[in-house]
Amino acid sequence: MPIKLLIADDERLFRQSLKILLETGTDIQVVADVADGQDAVTSARSTEPDLALLDVDMPKMDGIKAARLIGALSPRTKILMLSVHHEEDKITAALRAGALGYILKDTDRAEFIRILRQTHAGKTPSSPYLANLAIERNGKPKANSPDRLAEFTDRYGLSDLELKILRLVAEGLSNEEISEIIHLARETIKGHLKSLFRKLEVKNRTEAAVLAVREGLN
Repeated sequence: MPIKLLIADDERLFRQSLKILLETGTDIQVVADVADGQDAVTSARSTEPDLALLDVDMPKMDGIKAARLIGALSPRTKILMLSVHHEEDKITAALRAGALGYILKDTDRAEFIRILRQTHAGKTPSSPYLANLAIERNGKPKANSPDRLAEFTDRYGLSDLELKILRLVAEGLSNEEISEIIHLARETIKGHLKSLFRKLEVKNRTEAAVLAVREGLN
């Protein structure tokens, strides 16, 4: 079964070029390409794509608002944001709107396809930009020193097992993959994740992964 993709971007040439690049020789099928957020919401409702790739800045309705509406109208659709922006507030707003990841427009074709497939498979998409964000904010990535790890676990009240699970989540691993690595049942992993999200005060694994990247845990 092909991965059904919706593309929303107000730059027609970019949108059409991206469609060709993503469909050629892959398992990706672009079921709709539109130029604004309103049409993205309408198309998502009618086509029910597996993935929606939304530009952040579009006329009529921006991608962040469109993401929020698509999440409500087509809950099975997984959303990724697309932009030229290198701004933390854009990433944060997109995640809060329900997006699972953020792709910069200068990402190469192979990486683009990898992120789409990773998201479709239910894994947390990773982006080099999220790692760079920690560097820009703090000057350099935080080292995985025992003292720093102890400070982090004490701050959030995490057990050693929860810390290990968080680092695996930040690497983009699914619950099934995590269960195989640490030899616990998937339902047990789900229980630990619920506890982890509560302690970190995050809503989902994407927000947990972003926090882990910012803390240099990945």
